[in-house]
Amino acid sequence: MSNERTEEGAAMPTPEQQEQIDQYLETYRDLMGFVPPRVAARFERLSRSNPELLIAQEKVRNLVAYDDVLDEKTTQLILTAVLAVQLRDAAALHGHAARRAGASWEELQATFDLAYLFGGVSVANHTPAFLDKIADFERKAAEESR
Repeated sequence: MSNERTEEGAAMPTPEQQEQIDQYLETYRDLMGFVPPRVAARFERLSRSNPELLIAQEKVRNLVAYDDVLDEKTTQLILTAVLAVQLRDAAALHGHAARRAGASWEELQATFDLAYLFGGVSVANHTPAFLDKIADFERKAAEESR
């Protein structure tokens, strides 16, 4: 698949690629209620520099994250725990996605408590900030849905 290039050398996605890119962006809106800023920046940059790579990344993400084995809530709670152990701020994004998939605040707290077993006191210390950020994301998603 060949892409046209702008005068600056940036690749322009073909109409078919742009349709795929738009569909993948929609998966984030469905999951979170908005497109997270770093994800939006990656889409913006790669859609201009290497749309084929962007589509490949998203295809793999969708193959792994949306399978027929785990339901969405379980998937998002697992991702929240994994990211919390690594003290990644994306733990809050996936916690928010878990809430949108039906997780209660108690289930989120239990997820962070499990993460503490392998991540230690640092995870416990970050948990209140993660939970506050999840509440912020809920407000943001509600505002964007209006």
